[in-house]
Amino acid sequence: MRIRDEHKEQIVKQKALELLVSQGFEGFSMQKLARAANVSPATLYIYYKDKEDLIVSIGREIAQKHNEAIFKNFDPYAPFADGLKIQWQNRAEFMMSHKLEMDFFEQIKNSSFREAVTENIVAEFREKMRVFMQNAIQRGEIKALPIEVSWSILYAPLYNLIRFHQEGKSITGDPFVLTDEVLWQTFDLVLKGIKN
Repeated sequence: MRIRDEHKEQIVKQKALELLVSQGFEGFSMQKLARAANVSPATLYIYYKDKEDLIVSIGREIAQKHNEAIFKNFDPYAPFADGLKIQWQNRAEFMMSHKLEMDFFEQIKNSSFREAVTENIVAEFREKMRVFMQNAIQRGEIKALPIEVSWSILYAPLYNLIRFHQEGKSITGDPFVLTDEVLWQTFDLVLKGIKN
C-alpha cells in the first residue's frame, strides 16, 4: 500500500478546486485532475475513493473552515450589534481571502452534494445563530421576523458588497473596491433597519 504524501495531497486539493470551479462538476474528471496535479491517476485513489468522495471531502473541509472562521471571537450571548459586527468582519475576511473556496462552495450549495457536505456543521451553526437571534429579540434589540426576512436584511447586503468587490465592478459597471468605510456604512444602515 502506498503512503500518503501530505504535500502531494495539498497539490491535488488545490488543483481539484481550480478545475471544479473552472469546469464545473460535469467537466471535471479524475484523469484531468491527475494531469493538472502531475500525478498518476492511481495516486488520487490513495486520497479519495472516487470523484464524489473527492468533491464531498473537499467540500466538508471548506465548510468546516468557513464555520470556524465565522465563529472566531463570536459570543452568541453578546449584545446584538457587537455580535453582528464580528459576524460581518469574520465573513468578509474569510470570503475575500478564500475566493476559490467560496466559488466552489457556491457550486456545492446548488448541487446534489449540498446535504452530504453540510450535514455535520449545520446543527452547530443553526444553534449558535438561534441563540444569538433569540437573545437579541428577548432583550428588545431587534424585531422578531421570519428567519428568511432577518437573514436577508442582515447578510444579503454584505454578500452583495463582497460580490461586487470580487467582480471588481458595481452594478453600474463602474470599478468597485470594498473599503472599510463602505462596509461599515452599510453595516450601520443594516442595524437601523432591523432594530425595534
